[in-house]
Amino acid sequence: MELTCFKVEIEHNIAHVILNRPDKRNAMNADFWRELPAIIHDIDDQSRARVIVISSTGPHFSAGLDLSMFGQADAESGPELNKNQRAVASYHHILHMQKTFNCLEACRLPVIAAVQGGAIGGGVDLSTACDIRYATKDAFFTIQEINIGLTADVGTFPRLVKLLPEGVVREMAYTGRAMPASEAQQVGLVNRVFDDQQAMLEGVMGVAAEIAAKAPVAIYGSKRMINYARDHSTEDALDYISIWNTSMMNSGEIQEAIAARKEQRSGNFVDLPPKRRMS
Repeated sequence: MELTCFKVEIEHNIAHVILNRPDKRNAMNADFWRELPAIIHDIDDQSRARVIVISSTGPHFSAGLDLSMFGQADAESGPELNKNQRAVASYHHILHMQKTFNCLEACRLPVIAAVQGGAIGGGVDLSTACDIRYATKDAFFTIQEINIGLTADVGTFPRLVKLLPEGVVREMAYTGRAMPASEAQQVGLVNRVFDDQQAMLEGVMGVAAEIAAKAPVAIYGSKRMINYARDHSTEDALDYISIWNTSMMNSGEIQEAIAARKEQRSGNFVDLPPKRRMS
């Protein structure tokens, strides 16, 4: 697939997905919403890597929804639809955008966001759908939708309220203020703040390399368990992990991990199998 919004580089089991419209502040146009899930599904389904890093180019991580997207659902539906039909079309258009970011959570691989400059509007949604976030010291996060008369609808609230104290989310949502990287680290939205983008990418790639060196099935299980525990009771999560390990635990992988650690070498682990997608 020819990409217009991204570059993809895969090396040493790390897939680096780069937002690549710096002149447009990496605003999310129609191609963005098609390309991102296609990229993530391809990497995951074909087991092309063991971890994904999402970074960006230019002054901002992303300026959020491209203004050209406003009214697109109406334009695509045609003038013959009545008000109720247009509302249904708009509803499905929003669901389409939500699924774009849902693919990051559903991906079997850990996904790391490296944020420079502004994560604005949809940029917040993109970064919070990732497993881990890092930022440069000039980065900031803002729920921009309230500043243009909208209620954020692509994933902001369901994810932020699980990452930040509710009062902090409400303040950001009601005021539209920009949260600087230093505060984002303080409240746990980002794991670490770097002086500049080069230092951030070096640090993030170091973390990605550590993850890629672990047993992929165990990493996959850890991501599934963390996501499940976040959304379920402790009792249900404990039951689920017992069932998971009963079916997925591999004594050979465990022995290899212990031997590799003892011998101070890299482990020789099997990759995840290609993923069969249901049509």
